[in-house]
Amino acid sequence: MKPRLQTSLGQHLVLTPQLRQALHLLQLPIPELEAEITAAVESNPLLEWDESSPLSASAEDGPGSDEQRADSDAERTADDHDWDDQRDVAWAESGGGGGRDGDPDGDASERIAQSETLRGHLSWQLNLSHLSPRELAIGEALVDAIDDDGYLREPLSAIAEAMAPELRCDEAEINAVLQRVQRLDPTGVGARDLGECLLLQLEVLPTDTPGHAVAKHAVATLIERIAKLGAPGLADALHCSEDEANAALQLIRSLDPRPGSSIGGMPHDTYVVPDCSISRHNGIWKVSLAGGRHASLTIHRGYEQMLQHTVGADAGYLRGRLQEARWLLKNLAARGETLLKVVHCLVREQSGFLEFGAQALRPLTLREVAAQIGMHESTVSRAVARKHVHTPRGTIPLRAFFASGIDTGGGGEASSIAIQDMIRRLVDAEDPRKPLSDARLAERLKDSGVPVARRTVAKYREALNIPSSHERVRIA
Repeated sequence: MKPRLQTSLGQHLVLTPQLRQALHLLQLPIPELEAEITAAVESNPLLEWDESSPLSASAEDGPGSDEQRADSDAERTADDHDWDDQRDVAWAESGGGGGRDGDPDGDASERIAQSETLRGHLSWQLNLSHLSPRELAIGEALVDAIDDDGYLREPLSAIAEAMAPELRCDEAEINAVLQRVQRLDPTGVGARDLGECLLLQLEVLPTDTPGHAVAKHAVATLIERIAKLGAPGLADALHCSEDEANAALQLIRSLDPRPGSSIGGMPHDTYVVPDCSISRHNGIWKVSLAGGRHASLTIHRGYEQMLQHTVGADAGYLRGRLQEARWLLKNLAARGETLLKVVHCLVREQSGFLEFGAQALRPLTLREVAAQIGMHESTVSRAVARKHVHTPRGTIPLRAFFASGIDTGGGGEASSIAIQDMIRRLVDAEDPRKPLSDARLAERLKDSGVPVARRTVAKYREALNIPSSHERVRIA
């Protein structure tokens, strides 16, 4: 065989720095996004604040208003999107309990957010998955055993013992549910060790990603030696070219060895800034991005023009910073567009929730929203995580629009959140001298067309922090 050069034409999806930045920005709530942008402006002379263009990006939901005004063109700048507060929104017109005395930001107490933990984030996704009650119980036990870095350190046998005697299952059944947990966001969560964590992240990438096959082989067989081998040593060990080894190493370095650390970084009882606003004008629901209180971001035109007359090392430096600035503006625009698409879909699907409250919340999962807007389920999860929205009903987390469903027996479904709200209302209206037992609550729900088992009522009651019936007895 003779060595020869060969050219080929093909398309590849590479986990470039630009793509990693886009995914990173998407999952950031507004306060962290502002800090990220401020740091970028301070370090990149090609970026500056533009005080002159407070345009807004919005989407409407209603008759004849299905358009979303969001532009993700790479050459457009972030001042084409609204990163300012929507202070002109008249919440009183929407018929809800928003701000008081004309304050569009509402009561500050509405904007206190409890810190989101990794376990809470995983449990929320788990309850939106299509799992049987038994699988869900096993999944919750697995989620409880996952540490803050996203790893499952306990052996499956220990988890089986912890669930007994209420639930008896073998390791094979637990492992089957674990594979479902490992498909949740963030990617790589639920791994037993570093190698499995990296493999989980590699498996979601297209197989034609440069270095993919070599990276998987290296992680599976040489995880302890990768850092010491380098590209030449890896090429020798895996019998591949040094270029292939370099591509594999770059791909491995782009992975996250601690996937759980990206969730739960917000301090306890933190004031939140809504990422978007929902209001109703003339019977039409409107969705608007509501970013930080700073001016829009743009490219410094002076430096951009200077680049045309600069040569040598200075020109190379400026070109690099200009490319970084354009990447940031493009990814900020894409973040806004993705968020608008998700919230627009939520408004369309949960308009009853916005008008009437939790009792009108219909079952809705991440998978359904992802299918409607043509995005991956993990992208929707990133867009929703730790995000809040200002509505006529106050400032609420985006995850509040999602709920698992329970068959009502009449061909329809009721959301778990709606059922919990019904239980809360029944308890609030009960005779304090003769409080309703879980069995009686189940009967009342059945009479309302929602057949729910007594144990399910007990689980929801406990989730609402409502004491049992004998603890609620009061002497009038």
